[in-house]
Amino acid sequence: MLTFGGILLAMFLGALDQTIVSTALPRIVADLHGLDRFTWVATAYLVASTALVPIYGKLADMYSRRAIEVVAVSVFLVGSGLCGLAGEFGTLPLLGDGMTQLIVFRAVQGLGGAGLFAMAFIIIADLFPPAERGRYQGYTGAVFGTSSVLGPLLGGFLTDQGTNLIPGVAGWRLVFYVNLPLGLVALWFIISQMPPLRPRTEPKPFDFVSALLLVAGLGPLVVALQLNRAQYSWTAPLTLGLLGWAVGALALFVVRSLRHENPILNFSLFKNKVFSTANAALFLMGGAFLGVIIFEPLFMVNVLGESATRAGVSLIPLSLGVVTGSLLAGQMVSRFGHYKRWMLGGLVLLLVGLSLLATMPPTVQYHQVLIYLAVCGLGLGPTMPLYTLAVQNATDPRLVGQATSASQFFRQIGGALAASALGAVLSFTLAHELPAAATGSSARLPVATEGPAPVAATGAGGPSPATRAAFSKAIGRVYFFNIFLVVGGLITTLFVPELPLRKTNDGPPVGGGE
Repeated sequence: MLTFGGILLAMFLGALDQTIVSTALPRIVADLHGLDRFTWVATAYLVASTALVPIYGKLADMYSRRAIEVVAVSVFLVGSGLCGLAGEFGTLPLLGDGMTQLIVFRAVQGLGGAGLFAMAFIIIADLFPPAERGRYQGYTGAVFGTSSVLGPLLGGFLTDQGTNLIPGVAGWRLVFYVNLPLGLVALWFIISQMPPLRPRTEPKPFDFVSALLLVAGLGPLVVALQLNRAQYSWTAPLTLGLLGWAVGALALFVVRSLRHENPILNFSLFKNKVFSTANAALFLMGGAFLGVIIFEPLFMVNVLGESATRAGVSLIPLSLGVVTGSLLAGQMVSRFGHYKRWMLGGLVLLLVGLSLLATMPPTVQYHQVLIYLAVCGLGLGPTMPLYTLAVQNATDPRLVGQATSASQFFRQIGGALAASALGAVLSFTLAHELPAAATGSSARLPVATEGPAPVAATGAGGPSPATRAAFSKAIGRVYFFNIFLVVGGLITTLFVPELPLRKTNDGPPVGGGE
């Protein structure tokens, strides 16, 4: 349990970092004079953390899980410390000015952050057998939900009041420094309490060529998805060039993996029906989750006319719903088994919540939206632990690292693709609605987000009635498309075989999922 606590604390750091930094970005941009590059603060972290997830999974299957976790936490803490120092010493050789330094250091932080998520699920799989694992993996969903509530609040407090806490240190730097004491505590737990958890087979040589091809493919892919569509459309030369490079590198990665004796990702896993169907559902559910997180604050600000603070607070019921749903589903599966019924029940509940969001009129009340978001959270909660549990239960224990990291990867890449696609739906609808309804001068963004930013103009008087109507229609259409993602996830989940949960971590999975 002490090991489990250390792993959750490390995971909490990674989850908190994804929300706490966005709150501090406006102050960071002002201090470092980097408005033209502010989106790269998020993109650099996202590229590194996405590309390294499968590699961490492979390393976990080859070497001591404890050693890999220590490396991941250490790299994350080094990156956090460097981010806090960005710009303190002026322009540096090779690293450039403070904003460029921050972007580079965020990438370093992302290299460690990838391991915080992937290794948490892998190590939990070693600590507890599948029949008991659900209740413990349910806590991972609670970690995500808690961090999404605390992140913006803590980020805002440290940014605004941090200078008064430590004289001479800008408040936004504490957003990064706060990781250090928590991370050191997590490291102590891991080093002192965690068993080595060595691999079950003798390691073969690591395939560095495949690792380079994977990073060379995933990096440009994520960058292409994060580009501002107002500047770089889908048919822009830069976008097409990045996508073409990504497809070529990933194709070479697949060819190399099929021929190598020790691939980064063993493609025989896709013959396992549980692995293939559950990851397909996770791919779609990653998009559904981000579709709510990114676009609901836009509705609050540009339709209901709420402040950025109240728009951020409105996501708290969603987070609380995720926490409750994740914990409840994990406990029920560990007690009664039958994980599939809880997956399907969660998706049905999510469809109800999204249908309510998609049909909201511009006159909807603030408290009604909070209820709808809570329903969505309860539906999303079971998706955190149960799909990963199903994959692990059906996978050969010797490949559990690769299988688990693949689940995390498909969730992340699905979210990135869906966020870009849903942002295009929003922008397309607004382009047709706003010119006819208004000049768009009153459309506002709540905060600097890590997702698509379709409109950046502001207005002193709040959104006009025409703008409210335009945004209400556009965001309703986004939720309508989000419903299709969840329906696709529901249909895919129907084909996930439900295998008996193993009571030990030894031996092959029952049924094999073939």
